[in-house]
Amino acid sequence: MLTLFIFILGLIIGSFLNVCIYRLPQGKSIVTPPSHCFACGTRLKPGDLIPVISYIVQRGRCRYCGTVFSFRYVVVELITAVLFVWCFQVTGLGPELLKALIFISFLIVITFIDYDYQLILDKVLIWFTGAGVAINLYIGCPAITDMLIAAVTGGGLLLLIAVITRGGMGGGDIKFVAALGLWLGLKLTILTLFLSFVIGGIGSLLLLIFKLKGRKDFIPFGPFIAVGAFVSSLYGIEIIGWYLKTFAR
Repeated sequence: MLTLFIFILGLIIGSFLNVCIYRLPQGKSIVTPPSHCFACGTRLKPGDLIPVISYIVQRGRCRYCGTVFSFRYVVVELITAVLFVWCFQVTGLGPELLKALIFISFLIVITFIDYDYQLILDKVLIWFTGAGVAINLYIGCPAITDMLIAAVTGGGLLLLIAVITRGGMGGGDIKFVAALGLWLGLKLTILTLFLSFVIGGIGSLLLLIFKLKGRKDFIPFGPFIAVGAFVSSLYGIEIIGWYLKTFAR
C-alpha cells in the first residue's frame, strides 16, 4: 500500500515537473497562471489534470480545442513515479527518502530542459543548491567541509576540462557538478563524474545509432551527469566499496 502511495505521489509530482520543464526555459511562472491549454488558452479543470489517466481518456488531445499534447508529458510522469518507488525501495521510509525524492525531482527537470535547450538554468541550480545544503545540514551528512571540498573539486575538474578543450564543457555543467558536490560529498561526486563520462560515451553512441542525434548535433552532457548522480546517490557507497575490495589491494 505504501509503495502504491509513493507511486501515485510520483505521478502527481511528475505532473508538476512537466510544468517546470515547459515554463521555466520560457521565463514563465510555475505558479500562475493555472494549468491551461497552450493552444486555446482554456483553463484546464481537475478532471483534465489527472496524471496519465486524463491523457489516455482524452486520447492525448485537449478536450476543448482538440490540440494534440506531447506523449512526453506521460513519460515524465511515469519516470518520476518509477524513480520515486525505486528510491523508496532502496532508502526505506525516513529523511533519506525525502532527500532522494527532492534530489531526483531536480535531476528530472534539469535533464529534460538541458536535452531540449542545451541549457542548465541558473534559477534551477540556485534552488537545487539551497535545497541540498538545507537537507544535508538537517540530516548531518555529509559534513559541511566535505560538501564544500566536493563542490570546489567537482566544479574545478570540469572547469579544467573546459579550459583544456576550449569550451568542450559548458558553464551550466560546471555549476551543476559544483551543486551536486553540496548534495553528495567528495567521494560520491568523483564517482558521479566517472559514471557520467562512461554513461555519456555509451549514451551518445546509442543516440547516434538510433538516429536521435546526428554526428554534427550537439549532445548535452547534463543528462548523463544526472544519471551518474542518481546512481551514485543510491549505490555509490556500495560501488566504491566493491572497487576498493576488488582493485585496491
